[in-house]
Order: sequence, then C-alpha cells, then structure tokens
Amino acid sequence: MAIQKYEDMGNLELDIIREIGSIGNGNAATALSAILNTGVRMALPEVVIMEFNEALNYLGSPEDVVAAILVEMSGEIEGIMLFILTQEFAAEIIGKTIGTVEFDFLEMDGIKNSVLTEIGNIMISSYINALSSLTNVNVQLAVPQLAVSMLGGILSIPMATMGINSDRIMMITGKFEVDGKEFNGDMLLLPDVASLNVLMKKLGVD
Repeated sequence: MAIQKYEDMGNLELDIIREIGSIGNGNAATALSAILNTGVRMALPEVVIMEFNEALNYLGSPEDVVAAILVEMSGEIEGIMLFILTQEFAAEIIGKTIGTVEFDFLEMDGIKNSVLTEIGNIMISSYINALSSLTNVNVQLAVPQLAVSMLGGILSIPMATMGINSDRIMMITGKFEVDGKEFNGDMLLLPDVASLNVLMKKLGVD
C-alpha cells in the first residue's frame, strides 16, 4: 500500500526509516570525527512526525539562534537535509579546526562561514552516500547553503518547500557527543512523501 501521507507509516516503515537514520548518522559522525581528529558519537536517531509548531518545540525554542547547513536532495529521493548547530557546538567545531577560541554567530567572517559550510557538506554527503549504498537509490545534492537565524526561520524553509503536500514534517534526528561532551545539534533528514515510497520499494516493502 502506497504511503499517501506521513501518518500512513506503520511500525515497519518507521523502523526502516530509523535504521536508515542510524546508518546515516554513523557515517556523518565518522566524517566529523576524522575532520576534528577526536571521538564523535551520535545518539540513536528518533523518527518524529509533527506539525510545524510541534517540531519547533521538539528541537528547541523558535527564538534560539542557530546555524544551519541546508542541502536540497533531488533524483530518486527529494527533500532537504539540514545540519543544525547551536553556537556552543559551532564554537567547538571552529576551535578544533582553525583554533579560534572566541566565537559569536553575529561576528562570523568568511573563513568561519566556509569552515562550517564545508564540514556540514562533508557530513551530509557522508550521510547520503550511506543511504544511497543501503537502498541503491540515486541522489543528487545541491550546493550547500549556510544560514544563521532563529530556529523558527530555519525550519520555515522545509515547511515552505514541502508543506504543499502536508501540514506535517517528518524528521530523522540525532544528537552529537564530542570528546564525551553532549551538544545540541541535529542532523535532519527530511524526505518528501513520494521519496518514502521509493525507499520502501527499494527495500522490498510494498
């Protein structure tokens, strides 16, 4: 039975998506670990289907200022991938890569922008490469975009892009741990409904 909306997904479909997220998160964490030359872990992913306001409250406060690297997916899988970082998490990454101690989102220069964008791009690419290998799907990734804004503004982008077909959003989330310290950051896989059917078919679920 084809999935017409996110709410149609049963336990089997949710478990499959959760497993895809787990493998993708593992590859993204490995990529970040190699870049920072330190231990990086990600918590087991959560698969949540929520209305926009619920999703905002799930991830934090709408007024929280965050950085986000956004990449649009096309091909057999369409949708958006988002790597969202708090200022604390971004400072940890910047500090371990270019040695900057003081860090403020409002004073980011071109070098810091480039570092965050490139690291986000590498992690997202690692995630999608794992998904592609697992499911044998062809996915193209657009040029990554970096934005620093309130969380509400960041999440309005996928809602505007994908909200034509649903008033809900499906997120596969995962928190980070670097050198044993937890950070509030999320790697979000946001596929559209049609892409869920492609994934299920590739994995033999009718």
